[in-house]
Amino acid sequence: MGESKLKPRQRRRLRNVTYALGGCLSLYCFLFLSSTPSTTDNATSSHLPLRAPSIPLTPELLNDLSLGEARCSAAFPGLTKEVDGAVAQGPFNVKPHGDTGPVQGRIKDGQLYIIHAQRKADLSRDMLNSRTAALHQLHRAILTSPSPLPDTIFTLNFQDQPFGTAFTYSRAADPKPRSSSDANRDFLMPHFSFWAWNLPFIGSMSRASAAITSLEAEYSQAWHKKIPKAVWRGTAWFNSVHAPRLRFDLLNTAKGKPWADVETLEWTRSSNGPNNASNALRIEDFCRYKYVLHTEGVTYSGRFQFLQMCKSVVVSPPLQWWQHLTHMVRPVFSSELDLENTKSWKEGKKRWVPTERIREVWPVRYQPEEANMVFVSKDWSDLEDTISWLEEHPKVAEGIAKRQRELFVGGGYFSPAAEACYWRALVRGWAKVAKTEGMGWDELEGQTFEGFVLGQT
Repeated sequence: MGESKLKPRQRRRLRNVTYALGGCLSLYCFLFLSSTPSTTDNATSSHLPLRAPSIPLTPELLNDLSLGEARCSAAFPGLTKEVDGAVAQGPFNVKPHGDTGPVQGRIKDGQLYIIHAQRKADLSRDMLNSRTAALHQLHRAILTSPSPLPDTIFTLNFQDQPFGTAFTYSRAADPKPRSSSDANRDFLMPHFSFWAWNLPFIGSMSRASAAITSLEAEYSQAWHKKIPKAVWRGTAWFNSVHAPRLRFDLLNTAKGKPWADVETLEWTRSSNGPNNASNALRIEDFCRYKYVLHTEGVTYSGRFQFLQMCKSVVVSPPLQWWQHLTHMVRPVFSSELDLENTKSWKEGKKRWVPTERIREVWPVRYQPEEANMVFVSKDWSDLEDTISWLEEHPKVAEGIAKRQRELFVGGGYFSPAAEACYWRALVRGWAKVAKTEGMGWDELEGQTFEGFVLGQT
């Protein structure tokens, strides 16, 4: 007897399953091959090897806001490492702060209530954007949860600077293990731009993601056609007290150099609409360049996750502030590159060597063929030589850029599904260790989120 023929509908179904399995296998191979560093010095749990997803990352899954806990873990391995670290520090008390500090709210029976919040009139436009967007993210994660989230009372800090024990955007990159004796606990939350950022050249994560994907399609087989320069736009004075000259030094280093497109933003203030800058680039247009320069601000930089969506090499001094996915960065230090053999190297120049503290924060030494980011000296003194080395090793440079985009975009870590998964893990983790009994919360029910947010428009 001859082989039975498949019906067209069956062939389509078989083809879709084959594509899904093939995509999962490809991502697995990518993550597996790029997860093991060649050399390590005092590797810590902050730098665990990346694991591949155990289920196919289909477009439907990456946009599913209602994944259960098990499917979240299967789809996005390592997603909640920062939450797990905060929970491991043990229990803490949640005390009322009144209406002059961070937001305090209650999650009860699947509903969100706001108990304490600063008046709208006391907040800048930017801070109001940050607070409103973060609360919308939390509210969406609660409403779309496939199973009830635990009742709890939370504190949400929407300022750039972390303080107290709260949901917060970043934490200092401290090489010492976090312990129960620490007074403050940083429960890292996704940046507010995952909801929306009121800047005309950014907009939101979903808008930027779609625009970057469309742009990167133009270079899918032609990375060499990207602009061979290092690009940066920013506010020169917006520096940390720990690196007060970071951005000024970058501007001085790159001034007049043919390999650089570096400018300080020329802001135009608006009393009605959002602020803009006359020389700003739309966030997706950074991805037209081979090299994108990243600078932290007073603390973290909210643009980092947008740059990580590019198939471009992100170059930065060693990160001093961690956001909720920074543990997935796999940097190669410029000190590991043979910069002395580049055309730009000047005889007698002293090579930068990372300090002991930097090595404690970033203990794993990745080779260029393993990395997804490049770290340079804080004063940018080896930036020109690093760009020259990358230009002289185009296949290695493209590999660094490719690993970055394939992890954060291809791996779905910036997807709507991963964001909702993370927020629910954050609520569950907080609720495990937050102690509210006897703290004066019994009579403070709060206002429904729906009612509260109406007053913010």
